[in-house]
Order: sequence, then structure tokens, then C-alpha cells
Amino acid sequence: MATFPSITPRYGQQKRSAPLTRTVRFADGYEHRILFGLAEHQNPKVYNFTFEVSETDADTIETFLDARANDSDSFDFTAPGESASQKFVCENWSKSIPYNNRATIQTTFREVFEP
Repeated sequence: MATFPSITPRYGQQKRSAPLTRTVRFADGYEHRILFGLAEHQNPKVYNFTFEVSETDADTIETFLDARANDSDSFDFTAPGESASQKFVCENWSKSIPYNNRATIQTTFREVFEP
């Protein structure tokens, strides 16, 4: 299992929750919601991170993410403000170079549950 490089994202990340539920709606307006999956794995998080780093660190991040894309493997990462690492995949990212020797990488990390 790979671990994301020890490069900290910029402050102000976005965290989304999307609980896995199934809803049954009845004709009289009532509805019933059911948790879908194991209780501890039914609420995956999605983070949007921005890394404002040197071009060298940006290359390190890109190389790491390219390797995970090639081997289809998840990676461990401890999100800022969280006490423990979780498993994530990064299905898309973008890089811009606003000025010399600086780069901005925007990523979307989606939490996955694996053994």
C-alpha cells in the first residue's frame, strides 16, 4: 500500500459526505431510508485539495498520482484535521504553473474501503 508524499495541501480544503442510503417513497408521501452497506463504511468522504508547491514537489505529487492511476491502487493519506489515515483514490487532478518554480495542483480524493 502506497502512502501519499508528506506534502501538505493549502488551507481551505473542501470535504463532502455522501451517505449511501436507499430511499423507498410511498404514494401517501411517507418514505423509508435504509443504510446501504456496512454501518462503518456507508459514509465515504470526498475531499478537494489544492497544493500550492514548488515545481519539484508538484512533480513528486504528479508522479505518485500517475503511478496510482497505472496500478489502479488506493493510497493512504491523513487529511488535515483528521486523526487517522484513510484509504483514497484520486481519479482526477489538474496542474497549473502560475509563475516560475511554483505550481498549483488541484485534486479530488475519494475515500474507499478495502481490506
